[in-house]
Amino acid sequence: MTPIAVQSNDLEPTILKTGQTPRPERRGSSTEKETITHARSITARGVNVFYGDKQALKDINLDVQSNMVTALIGPSGCGKSTFIRCFNRMNDIIDGCRVEGEITLNGENIYAKGIDVVALRARVGMVFQKPNPFPKSIYENVAYGPRIHGLARGRAEMDDIVMSSLDRAGLIDEVRDRLDAPGTSLSGGQQQRLCIARAIAVEPEVILMDEPCSALDPIATAKVEELMDELKKNYTIVIVTHSMHQAARVSQWIAFFHLGDLVEQGETEQIFTNPEDDRTQAYITGRIG
Repeated sequence: MTPIAVQSNDLEPTILKTGQTPRPERRGSSTEKETITHARSITARGVNVFYGDKQALKDINLDVQSNMVTALIGPSGCGKSTFIRCFNRMNDIIDGCRVEGEITLNGENIYAKGIDVVALRARVGMVFQKPNPFPKSIYENVAYGPRIHGLARGRAEMDDIVMSSLDRAGLIDEVRDRLDAPGTSLSGGQQQRLCIARAIAVEPEVILMDEPCSALDPIATAKVEELMDELKKNYTIVIVTHSMHQAARVSQWIAFFHLGDLVEQGETEQIFTNPEDDRTQAYITGRIG
């Protein structure tokens, strides 16, 4: 397995090699860092998810902090995607899926009776594994959400929303002169950024990204990763990724899942250089996966 570099703000990248056990820092040493503290955006307490009689997630407790990128990592089938789909209640559309426990978005229980799920999904946007633009023009892909949520009072306001969203998604310079072209005419990487523009056009509080770069080439992946770094200034981002290198590059907080359990969570650098659980160490060094 290729060594993983974790870039911090004040240190050279720390390299963790396959099978290497990192030396823990002494408490109180000059290199000890303060714990990241941000306002909580999403809080999950005692979350269990079942598909019929099969339990997919077991007693998950996690705080997703605002204006950060939180990466969910772990082997295939460990429950990462199931978990983030609890945040916008996408699991509701799966027959036989049952969610127990409490999930709050900025203090509001999103599974409480009377919650408007359509409004919730505007507050918690989602970008999927494969780009899925609507069979509409580039302009209409972005305008669709603001239109159904009544966010624009006229064409001028809608134009502002569309252009601003495409700009924030890093796409405007590439499509400015062809907004009437089909969204499907764009390259894969451009389509994914169009989907990001579509998500942010309704001004969500949270953006969920489920393997957003798995179908993209390295250049398109780099553009999406740069975009995540910019977007976290205004949005809370949760990403599911199988790439530990990507998690190390883009996230500030990591949660490691294994067989339906949340094994460990912490600051990205700490998880990759000094994990507390043997299962985490085994995963990041390639002994399980």
